[in-house]
Amino acid sequence: MRGLYVLAVVALSLSLLSLISVVVVYQLAVRQSEMSQQISDLNAKVTGLGEELTRVLAELRILRANMSQQSQRIVIVQQNLTSPELVYEKVKDSVAMIKARVLVETVFGQRYASSQGSGFVYDAAGYIVTNYHVVEGAVDVEVFFPDKTAYKAAIIGVDPYADIAVLKIDPGDKVLYPLELANSSLLRVGQPVIAIGNPYGFEATLTTGVVSQLGRCVISPGMRLIPSVIQFDAAVNPGSSGGPLLDYSGKVIGITTAIYAQTGEFSGIGFAIPSNIVAKVAESLIKSGKYQHPWMGIDGVDVNMEVARLMNLPEARGFLITGVASNSPAERAGLRAGASAATISEGSVCGFTVYSNERIYVGGDVILAVDGLKIFGIADLLAYLEEHKKPGDQITLTIYRDGQLLNLSLTLGAFPP
Repeated sequence: MRGLYVLAVVALSLSLLSLISVVVVYQLAVRQSEMSQQISDLNAKVTGLGEELTRVLAELRILRANMSQQSQRIVIVQQNLTSPELVYEKVKDSVAMIKARVLVETVFGQRYASSQGSGFVYDAAGYIVTNYHVVEGAVDVEVFFPDKTAYKAAIIGVDPYADIAVLKIDPGDKVLYPLELANSSLLRVGQPVIAIGNPYGFEATLTTGVVSQLGRCVISPGMRLIPSVIQFDAAVNPGSSGGPLLDYSGKVIGITTAIYAQTGEFSGIGFAIPSNIVAKVAESLIKSGKYQHPWMGIDGVDVNMEVARLMNLPEARGFLITGVASNSPAERAGLRAGASAATISEGSVCGFTVYSNERIYVGGDVILAVDGLKIFGIADLLAYLEEHKKPGDQITLTIYRDGQLLNLSLTLGAFPP
C-alpha cells in the first residue's frame, strides 16, 4: 500500500513538472514571436529611415546647388550696387508713413486737421518710433508701409521734451523687421549718412549726406533743449520728421526731427535726435508710457568773453546761473543766481547766439564741471545728464563763486510736467 502512495506521489510530481514545462515552453514561444515582430518592425523603420535619409540628402544637394547659384547672383548684383542702395534694400520695409488726425485750436474753436510724418519699426511686436510733434494732439493715427499695408495705431507713450513718441500696431500675420540702433556717441563729423522718410507724402524717399556737426541743441515741442543733437546735410522736408537717419551699415543713428530754414523748407541743415537718447526714451515709453528726464532747476547763459570779463573769470567757459527754481534740486543744493549787475547785448545758449537788452545776473554761480567733466556751456551739461544720469542720481558740481572754486553735491530731480 505504501508503495502505491509513493508511485502516486511520483506520478503527480511528474505531471506537475510536465505542466510547468509546457507553460514555460509556451511563454518562450510567445516571447520569441513578439521579439520576431519587434525585429521586423525595427527593420521596417530602418528601411524607412534609410529611404528618408536618401531623400533628404538629395534635397540638400539640390539646395546647396541653388544656394551656390543664388550666392553667385548676389555677388554679381552687389558688385553693381552702391552702399546707399544696399542700405535702402535692407531697411525700406521697416520705414513707415504716419498719418494722424489731430484736434487743433483755431479762432473758430476746435477743428480737426491732419498731420503727416515718418516712423520706423522698433520692435517686431509692432512698436513704431516717430516724433512727438507728428502725433501731438492726435485722435486717430494710421501707419502705412511701402507694401501698401495699413494699420490703426495706438499711442503707447510720448515724451514732448525729447520729441519722441512710440506707437503700437497689431501686425497680425505681417512680419515686421525692426531696425537696429547704433551707438551715436561714436559718430564723427564727415561720416556719411542716409535719411529715409516721406517728405510731402512722397513715400520711402532716400537722401544722402554727411554728419556736418555734433553736439547741437534744438528746442523740443515741450520747450526744452534737446542736447547732443546730430546736424546733417541730407535733404529733408516736411513729412520727413520721425524717419530714421542711418549709417552705411543700415543702423539707426538718430531720428530726423527738424530742419533749420527761414522758409520752412530744407536749406542744407537738418537735425536728428541721437540714437542713444532714442533707446533710453523708447524703452521707458514702452514699459511705463512715460520718461523722466533729470532736472536741476536752473536758468542761465553760456559764458562768453564779455561775461568772463564782467565776472573776472579765469577763462571764457562754463554756464552762468541767472535763475534758480523754487524748491528745486538746485535750490536744495545751495546754488545761487547772481544779482542784476550789468547789461549784456549778446549771449549764447547751447551754441546759438541770443541778442537781448535784458540785464544779466552777474555774480551768480558759474558751473565749470560736473563729476569732473569740463563744462563749456549748457550743451555739455545737458548732454552728460541725459546720457549718463537719471532722477535720484547724485552729481558733483564744480562752481566758481566769488573768486573761489567750490564742489557742491546735488541730487537730481525729475523734469516737472
